[in-house]
Amino acid sequence: MNPFEQIETERLILRKWTPEIAQKVFYMDLEKQMEFLGVFSEEQLHVHRERFEKGLSTFNRDQLYFWIFPKNGRESIGWCGYHTWYTWHDRAEIGYELFEEGERKKGYMKEALAAILKYGLTAMKLHRIEAFVAPTNEASLRLVRHFGFREEGHLIEHYQRDGVWEDSLAFGLLKHEESAQKICQ
Repeated sequence: MNPFEQIETERLILRKWTPEIAQKVFYMDLEKQMEFLGVFSEEQLHVHRERFEKGLSTFNRDQLYFWIFPKNGRESIGWCGYHTWYTWHDRAEIGYELFEEGERKKGYMKEALAAILKYGLTAMKLHRIEAFVAPTNEASLRLVRHFGFREEGHLIEHYQRDGVWEDSLAFGLLKHEESAQKICQ
C-alpha cells in the first residue's frame, strides 16, 4: 500500500492517514502539516496532533483513515475509514464524520464510503466490516443499510457520549455477500 495514497471519486479526494503517515506529517514544517490535513488554524492542527499522540495503533488493532476533501476546495470536510482494524482477523469497524452541518445531505459520505468500503474489501483484504450506529442516528442507519450491512444486534449502553451511556445497533458486512460483491465492482 502506498503510504501517501489518495482515492479520487467523482467529487472528492480521499487522502490516506495512518500512524506511519502521521509520524511523517508531524515532522514537516507547520505550514505543510496544515496543508496536508486541510486545516487552517493551529487550534485545528492541535486537535489532530493530540489524537496522534494518544495513539492510532494498539496491539493487534490499527486505524486507517482518509481525510475527505472536495475537489473544488482545500479544506478537509471530514474523514472516513477504519478505526478498529483487527489485522489478525481481517475485520475492521467503519467510522465516518462530516465536520460541518452545511456539508451534510449532499451525498458526500455515501460517495466517500463507497470508495472506502471497496478499499477495505480489496486493498485491506477485509473479510468482515462492522458498523455500530446509535438507534436514533437516522442518516447513518440509512447509509449502512444502503450498502447492504445486515443488522446483527442491539448493544445496551455500548458507548458513552458527554457522560451519558448510549446504545448501538450492530451491523456487519461479509466479503462474500452479494452486497459486498457489488461494492467491489
